[in-house]
Amino acid sequence: MTSQKTVMIIEDEADAAELFSEMMRLNGFRVIKMFSSGPAIPMISQEKPDVILLDIMMPDISGLEVLRYIRREPDLAAIPVIILSAKSMPGDIRTGLEAGASLYLTKPVGFMDLKNAVEKVLDSNVPE
Repeated sequence: MTSQKTVMIIEDEADAAELFSEMMRLNGFRVIKMFSSGPAIPMISQEKPDVILLDIMMPDISGLEVLRYIRREPDLAAIPVIILSAKSMPGDIRTGLEAGASLYLTKPVGFMDLKNAVEKVLDSNVPE
């Protein structure tokens, strides 16, 4: 049993997904990349990743719908979800946080910002 944490990246833009994946691999994470929301939903249940990086603007199901699904499922509700989105208006951010995001980062996201955000949500998610 390895203590390597798993991050799932749900991002429809291949370049962005690859960039985030590389950032997470450099931090020692196992990475699962999903390019659309539909297939990601059963994969979340199957894999139960330690943290999810989620884009809101997806071609099939909105990232917000995926987030609401995660928060409704007792087995998944505790998984930290960090929204990575180009939508940077205060209302967009508020909507994301109200839907249950652990953090909301606006693109472009720098390496240290992403690393710090992931560490922050994982640290705050440690059971007492």
